[in-house]
Amino acid sequence: MQRREFLQLTALTAAGTSLATDSAAQQSQMPMRALPSTAGLAELSGPEFTLQIAPVTVELAPNRIVSTIGYNGTSPGPRLRMKEGVPVTVNVVNDTDVPEYVHFHGLLIPSDVDGSEEEGTPVVPPRGKRTYHFTPTPAGTRWYHTHTMSMDDLHRGSYTGMFGFLIVEGTRDPGNFDQEHYLALRDWEPYFTNQLMDNDDLDPGLPRPEKPDVLDTRPPGMEVTADIFSINDKALGAGEPIRVRTGERVMFHFLNASAIESRHIALPGHKFNVIALDGNPVPVPAAVDVLMLGPGERIDAWVTMDRAGVWIMGAPEDPVREGGLGIVIEYANQRRTPQWTPPPRSFWDYTRFGKPQSSQAQAPTEKLEMIFEKIPRGAGKFNSFTVNGKPYPHEQEFVLKQGTRYRLTFHNRTDDAHPMHLHRHQFEITEIYGKATSGIIKDTVMVPTYGRASVDFTADQPGLTLFHCHIQHHMDYGFKTLFRYA
Repeated sequence: MQRREFLQLTALTAAGTSLATDSAAQQSQMPMRALPSTAGLAELSGPEFTLQIAPVTVELAPNRIVSTIGYNGTSPGPRLRMKEGVPVTVNVVNDTDVPEYVHFHGLLIPSDVDGSEEEGTPVVPPRGKRTYHFTPTPAGTRWYHTHTMSMDDLHRGSYTGMFGFLIVEGTRDPGNFDQEHYLALRDWEPYFTNQLMDNDDLDPGLPRPEKPDVLDTRPPGMEVTADIFSINDKALGAGEPIRVRTGERVMFHFLNASAIESRHIALPGHKFNVIALDGNPVPVPAAVDVLMLGPGERIDAWVTMDRAGVWIMGAPEDPVREGGLGIVIEYANQRRTPQWTPPPRSFWDYTRFGKPQSSQAQAPTEKLEMIFEKIPRGAGKFNSFTVNGKPYPHEQEFVLKQGTRYRLTFHNRTDDAHPMHLHRHQFEITEIYGKATSGIIKDTVMVPTYGRASVDFTADQPGLTLFHCHIQHHMDYGFKTLFRYA
């Protein structure tokens, strides 16, 4: 099937979904916490879990079925629900012919169970199994995914369907919502190209303090892109809509599970009330028209359903939305074709969720400068990346003293924004877009194109700690380093 035929199919399916809506009587009996967008995806609760790695098929649309690798027969894998501070056991069974790692993204756990080869986590052998024991913390929206290298094999690593939500329940009040949905943004069937759509440019008016006076004019290497997208396991129009009633407050937990690119999400005529980033409550909740998530990032946001109709919640970029990145929001008693209207022009700004810096805040005692650079075709036909002018592994360059508060300043001297992820720790954004801020706690941050960002963290998790770009292709070709404890 050609991409044009697929887009025609999803558009027809979306229209058909509207015509096939339930009657008003059926909708009046709709359960308050229905999860239509995750139908068929299991949720497992602890203290013991089993994940089986094996080939799966994903039916994105009636005539578009993808063959990949997933967990427990699905992609996304089952939602894992744990309780903060309660020890768990995760049994991983690998029914494939290649070694695997399962990374528990956003958890503060030891390096031997974090799921990273670079940190020394034992591999899950081919046709074998591995058991992980750890105590999940902190509470919030986390996720789990493969952490194997892919290099030039687009059927390995995070290009596959090996990912899923991981929820750590804490003691704080989850809020009063009528519905709750977990939505993973995903791309499929990646391929190499040097013709890319740039979705990660936050705002062309942002300061670019790291832009060189003379740009590198060497031909760029190949990157990875995709044309087919989904939310969870369905392309726009192929799955069931999310059915709502006027006045309901609906909580959405978004995850960008892409290995490739940042994604935007909008819901025409509605605002997202952002309350948490990467699973951590923000100091200043705020309403926005458009969300942006770099690969690996999560956003928790609720929406008041106050504009009756049948709407498409999806990517503002036409090729991405038409390629499948969307889901239908259908109000009760509405029978019409799903509508899309472009959102107001806006740009993503972490600092609107932060608070002013306080003189009472814990000041860092050590500072580390990190310069990110790209070498066009530095790895044959692919680009390579360096940190402070050196390739991975930076043997003794970043050595941490336990208990010390550090400030990392990222100097992005490349023409891309990069989602930078710090394993086994959390950091506080202190400066980005040329603005100072505080209180925003994350594990992944988008460092702007030719921009600068600073984050603070405390070295309180002894052991090897991986720091890398969460774009799979960039990490594979050198965009990573190891922090070591003295």
